[in-house]
Amino acid sequence: MESPSAELVERLARVRLVALDVDGTLTDGGVRYAGDQEQVRFCVRDGQGLVWLRRELGLEVAWITGRGCPAVERRAAELGVQHLVMRPASKREALRAIQEQLGVGPDATLAMGDDLPDLGLAAGAAILCAPADARPEVRDRADLVTAARGGDGALREVAEALLRAQGAWERLLGQWSG
Repeated sequence: MESPSAELVERLARVRLVALDVDGTLTDGGVRYAGDQEQVRFCVRDGQGLVWLRRELGLEVAWITGRGCPAVERRAAELGVQHLVMRPASKREALRAIQEQLGVGPDATLAMGDDLPDLGLAAGAAILCAPADARPEVRDRADLVTAARGGDGALREVAEALLRAQGAWERLLGQWSG
């Protein structure tokens, strides 16, 4: 991922809500079945980044997914995601409802997605991020495109950009660098 411009860093510094697609953004987009049970692969680096956004910056995190399964519910619970919307009629309306509930406007919202339905999230956010393997139509509209593919550290890159923009990266590094 390229370093964000000074203007984008200023916008990242104002983010209070991170709205994420799941399939293809937090996962590789594949669907696997073991008997009747759906299996989904999540990246632990993405999960750590998400935890830091909540713990270090106090950001609200929402997952808004066109699908959903018990594995998604479980991972959201493990990571403390308090706003999970599965199979909404409109991702844009789902995001708007969360924003109203939290009192957070589009100007303080970052969205991340990989496919055309995620453009509904973009419509309600000041910043759109996309994984490297997102649809070209999404990448073309994105303010930030990660070097990593969906489900393989893409959210972690966005989390690090947010942590840096909001002044928490050096403090976080200090926890481990002695």
